[in-house]
Amino acid sequence: MTDAAMDPVSAVAPLLAGRASSSQRWSNLMFVHWRVDAALVAPLLPDGLVPDEFDGASWVGLIPFVLDRATVFGSPPIPYFGTFVEVNVRLYAVDANGHRGVVFVSLEASRLAAVLAARALFSIPYMWSRTKLEVGAGEYRYTARRHLAAGAHTEIVMRPTARPVVGDPLADFLTARWALFTRTRGRAVHLRNHHEPWELFEAELVSLDDTLLAVAGFPGLAGREPDSVLYSPGVTTWFGAAG
Repeated sequence: MTDAAMDPVSAVAPLLAGRASSSQRWSNLMFVHWRVDAALVAPLLPDGLVPDEFDGASWVGLIPFVLDRATVFGSPPIPYFGTFVEVNVRLYAVDANGHRGVVFVSLEASRLAAVLAARALFSIPYMWSRTKLEVGAGEYRYTARRHLAAGAHTEIVMRPTARPVVGDPLADFLTARWALFTRTRGRAVHLRNHHEPWELFEAELVSLDDTLLAVAGFPGLAGREPDSVLYSPGVTTWFGAAG
């Protein structure tokens, strides 16, 4: 565990230092999480990071959503390439300074240009996939199938409820994340973000057919009932300069 004082978990994002470099709208998010032993997470984190824990466990998230209205340095929303369904597998970590953040193991996206840009600029492990969201009869069906690796796929069917989630420490721990960690050009990067507090609701996982978790290093996890399932209609997110 880091010896530094850790950032508090807060549903309210700290302000960015300086002007935002880009923005995105995230809509129709589903947060599906499982408790895991921190010893399983630690080897998957970049050097200098340790697992962030809640209630004696680390956590693995499977997060599908719609990304759109992407802008860069104040540009208008980018058409086509700035709109796609994403599905990511993510972990939670703390650095030596006590800063909390997300570590992405994989991110599925259908726009090859966006995949290549994210990998080249920030070494974020985007994967080119065929992704889709279908909505009907109160259910959301997210699908992703990785190009050139058909064995990596997911189909997530969920049903949101009207029951709000407010003041829940676990929900805040899993969703109120104001930075991501990555490593690019040989140095650690702590990329900050800012958005309004999440509007969260309880949700039901109707079905899950997934290999992304196993490919990420967690075999058998998709066969377990998740420990937390949440839904949010979404937020607009601004990103700060990499630090």
